[in-house]
Amino acid sequence: QVQLVESGGGVVQPGGSLRLSCKASGPITFPIYDMKWHRQAPGKQREFVAHITTEHSTDYGDSMQGRFTISRDNAMNTVYLQIDSLKPEDTAVYYCNALYGGFDFWGEGTLVNVSS
Repeated sequence: QVQLVESGGGVVQPGGSLRLSCKASGPITFPIYDMKWHRQAPGKQREFVAHITTEHSTDYGDSMQGRFTISRDNAMNTVYLQIDSLKPEDTAVYYCNALYGGFDFWGEGTLVNVSS
C-alpha cells in the first residue's frame, strides 16, 4: 500500500532551523500528486502549513509565509519542508499529505519540539 514517512523532526532551540522530509513509497505515481504539510500543536486543531503542486507552485498557510519553504524532488518521491527561525509556537507534530483526485494519503507525522 502507499506509505508516507516523515522524518527530520526533533528538539531544536528557538531561532534554529529544521528540514523535514516525507518520502512516499508503494503504488503511487508521485509526480502527479499535490503535496501538503500540516501540523497539529498540543491541544489545538490540525492546521495547514504549505502546499506544492505538480508544477511546483507553492502556497502557505496564514502566518507561515516567510519562514517555511516547501519543495519536492520527484525523482526521490520526496517532499521537504524547511523551517527557519523556529519559535516555541512551532512545536507540533508535522504531517505530510498526498492528494490526487479521490486519493488522499497521510503520514504518521514527525514531532518538532522548539525548546531552550
